[in-house]
Amino acid sequence: MLERALILIEGIGDTSPLYVRAARRLGLHPLALSAGPARYDYLAAEGIRAIFVDTDDLDALIHECSRLQTTYDIAGITCAGDQFYATVGKLCRHFDLPGPNPESIEQCCDKFTQRQLLAEAGIPIPAYRLAANAADVETAAAEIGLPVIVKPAVGSGSIGVRLCRDVDELAEHTTYLLGGKHIWRSSPRILVEEFAQGPLYYTQIMGNEVIGIEASDFGPPPYFVCRETTFPALLTEDEHERIADISLSCLRALSLGWGPTNIEFRWTKRGPVVIEVNPRLSGAPDPQLVQLACGVDLVTEHIKLVIGQEWDLRKWHSHTATVRFLLPDQDGILDWIGGDIQAASVSGVAEVKLYVKPKTPIIRKGDYRDWIGHVIAASPSSAETEAVLQRAVDLIGWSIKPFPSSTETEQSADP
Repeated sequence: MLERALILIEGIGDTSPLYVRAARRLGLHPLALSAGPARYDYLAAEGIRAIFVDTDDLDALIHECSRLQTTYDIAGITCAGDQFYATVGKLCRHFDLPGPNPESIEQCCDKFTQRQLLAEAGIPIPAYRLAANAADVETAAAEIGLPVIVKPAVGSGSIGVRLCRDVDELAEHTTYLLGGKHIWRSSPRILVEEFAQGPLYYTQIMGNEVIGIEASDFGPPPYFVCRETTFPALLTEDEHERIADISLSCLRALSLGWGPTNIEFRWTKRGPVVIEVNPRLSGAPDPQLVQLACGVDLVTEHIKLVIGQEWDLRKWHSHTATVRFLLPDQDGILDWIGGDIQAASVSGVAEVKLYVKPKTPIIRKGDYRDWIGHVIAASPSSAETEAVLQRAVDLIGWSIKPFPSSTETEQSADP
């Protein structure tokens, strides 16, 4: 009898290891298909077999999965991020496995197309324009009115996203996006949007069921770097209902509703406004927050759906879980970082993780890559969770030495 396997296409951050561990708990053998397996440290750490294949080539993936069928019983195919999720849907169709609708995923991942479909359905969204060059960006900003959000039409993790408050910032960011510094996942297309101001919320959805709504706090403009996320958000019953209702309307407008979805909102003067619909599970540590807060393991339940099993979305308790991300205040060389062991020993702390080691160059990019670590805390009350979190974070410290100036570098090089 062949061993049942779960195929994972590529990987992403701390989320892919969660899929590996959940797969093993379900009695599956995880296999990773990747165009660059050396990028993923977790593969060796988890003892995962990595198979080299061009993951941008659907035919190559079909060939490799067909070859693997001679050795394994392929129970399901999935991935942790959104870049290859449409590909996953196509593979699942080819092999007659449960999976997402690839057409729905593709149109949702194109933020301009997504905006058009949401607008047609009457769902509240910011004003927007599509731009292909600097002149288009300038015209779009003038029509919408500054400040505006300028971002790639395809992308994730706030990479390339910036608030442009005046014409100089607009020109600077447009030059950055179109001048060769930004790495485009598709042909260069820029979305220019109205800046929807207000508290930020995310809806966590599985299938057509809203699991809960979380609140996030971002760092100072012009960038959007998450500092803290809490699940569940402190909302009134009416606020929760309004966000949940619009979330389900988004699923209908975008033909989603299979598997996980997370939807980003701003609560503005006109109520909840949809910023973005992501047809995938939120990245780590969001799944951990949900599990700590209500007992639902989104990763495990997603895999159950992928392999055709019945999932269980029952909530087992009602706590508050919060993650605080550690952010550097300057660029330079990380001299030292520590206190994580002491922080982890604080009662109520669920996880402390440092992403960097001493002597690492710190270059802030204005997106999630700026994080140098995180602390997660959970307790029966939001006030207690915040107090625990603060006690733990206060125990962690680091020092960053500024990069040497060109003069200092030249002097140190002199004999």
